[in-house]
Amino acid sequence: MGRSLQVVNPLIPGGNIAAYVNSVSAISVLSAEQERELAERLYHHNDLDAARDLVLSHLRFVVHIARSYSGYGLPLADIVQEGNVGLMKAVKRFDPSKGVRLISFAVHWIKAEIHEYVLRNWRIVKVATTKAQRKLFFNLRGSKKRLGWLNNEEAAAVAADLGVEINQVREMEQRLSARDAAFDLSVDEDEDAGYLVPAQYLEDHSGDPARQLEQADWEDVHYGRLNAAVATLDARSRDIIQQRWLSDEKVTLHDLAAKYAVSAERIRQLEQSAMKKVRGLIEPQT
Repeated sequence: MGRSLQVVNPLIPGGNIAAYVNSVSAISVLSAEQERELAERLYHHNDLDAARDLVLSHLRFVVHIARSYSGYGLPLADIVQEGNVGLMKAVKRFDPSKGVRLISFAVHWIKAEIHEYVLRNWRIVKVATTKAQRKLFFNLRGSKKRLGWLNNEEAAAVAADLGVEINQVREMEQRLSARDAAFDLSVDEDEDAGYLVPAQYLEDHSGDPARQLEQADWEDVHYGRLNAAVATLDARSRDIIQQRWLSDEKVTLHDLAAKYAVSAERIRQLEQSAMKKVRGLIEPQT
């Protein structure tokens, strides 16, 4: 197809998911003949009105699939919206000559988009990055029969069902059971409340006299080298560096160009040349 598929005025799940579900449920389901006619118009003639009708008539199926992912604690409206994206991708790629119904073809695309959304948003830290880990992630959640940890028999059964090693099941179970934790206290948490976050375990070295002395010595050496390097420049180049880099209020190239009666490009060249010379003098020689 020459043009990108665009669905005109699609129903979009918003804050009231119940109203959205009622709306899409009221749309008639297409018969096999109607579906094939619309799909042929889209496939052979790029008829976007046909694409719209195909998408709208299948939105109810996306809701049905999305509800099976409600256990991840993510908004159903967002899951439905991602599923709708998968549905539109499927409609764009659907070939009516294959002799299958659109929903059978679209299930893969709908679930693929929802899977990507779940893995992106379920945790701050990704729990599944490879294809094998993703398969284990979704199947393990469906295979667990209780909220607690799997016992040895259950873990072995899951490993056998999924064709993986038992240590992979244990590793994924640990990832699923972990919870995100903030590195710092939030603005509404009290530091004296006894709740510790990772940032509070770090040792504070800011008051270490040895480190303070080391920092002061480093600054003295650094600025000493800088001043000595700038002093080797000619008066004009030194003034340009001072005005452009060492002053609290930076002067523009055009202001310096007016001051020295040259072009702004010439000032830029002088600045680059001076900076190269200063950098060569202050950087350690290897």
